[in-house]
Amino acid sequence: MELRHLRYFVTVVEEQSITKAAEKLCIAQPPLSRQIQKLEEELGITLFERGSRPVKTTEAGMFFYEHAVQILTHTAQATTMAQRINAVDKTVRIGYVSSLLYALLPQIIYLFRQRNPDIHVELIECGTRDQIEALKTGRIDIGFGRLRLTDPSIKRVLLRKEALRLAIHKNHHLAEFKDKGIYLSQILDESIFAYPTTPKPNFSTLIQSIFTELGLVPKHLTEVREIHMALGLVASGEGISLIPESASDIGMKNLIYIPILDLEAYSPISLSVRNMDHSNYIPKILDCIREVFVEENIDLRAIDADA
Repeated sequence: MELRHLRYFVTVVEEQSITKAAEKLCIAQPPLSRQIQKLEEELGITLFERGSRPVKTTEAGMFFYEHAVQILTHTAQATTMAQRINAVDKTVRIGYVSSLLYALLPQIIYLFRQRNPDIHVELIECGTRDQIEALKTGRIDIGFGRLRLTDPSIKRVLLRKEALRLAIHKNHHLAEFKDKGIYLSQILDESIFAYPTTPKPNFSTLIQSIFTELGLVPKHLTEVREIHMALGLVASGEGISLIPESASDIGMKNLIYIPILDLEAYSPISLSVRNMDHSNYIPKILDCIREVFVEENIDLRAIDADA
């Protein structure tokens, strides 16, 4: 059995017509029919109901179709990934979520570039959710994200647990907690702005999951497009917002940031790579992360345990 036989079969199933499938595959109808018949003989099963119009797949044929699609998909992904790994000595494409530009990512990328002048680095803004598929298809080689996502074909290294802070207007009644900190249970009646409005899961999903984990339900939680809009609304006195600690460096007037005392209130920052990727750029960038973390007095135990 060859991959082309699987492609022929899948196309016939999806087009529900030998004629249309032949046109799509750019081959004549009689050879396509013979290949399908040959595949049935090799498998020892009937894939299509005889004489049906449009072409109908048998129960066994549908089962085989589902697995044939998976095989073709995995083959295409493996081919793309192998091509990217082979070419990675020239270019490394790094996906990142935009909020990490306020954290240590720029320092890490700069150090990596200085240490590896022979490698071209291309930065691609890409949400954590989309990074998984981008890694599989070879659109990126490394992903820096914030969500707790898992996939069997992706290796995820937890770099740190970044604390969250509560952004409020300087004249907000919660300002009294600026120095001593606040628990999330104390803000359930407030108007909370979460972000972004991109497809879930996203950072807004993380915020809601933290409340759920603590058994809390905020009464007025509104999703807005992105972090700058959330902070702009807070600066206007419209409500409050939960943000990563590093984002408190965004220079917006009239805002203060309160530490959150709940241990669950953190954003996991992780590095993701393809599970079978053993390219030498991975330990190189991990070395750069360690060096930056040491300079910033950040605990290395999490990264050294997972690396």
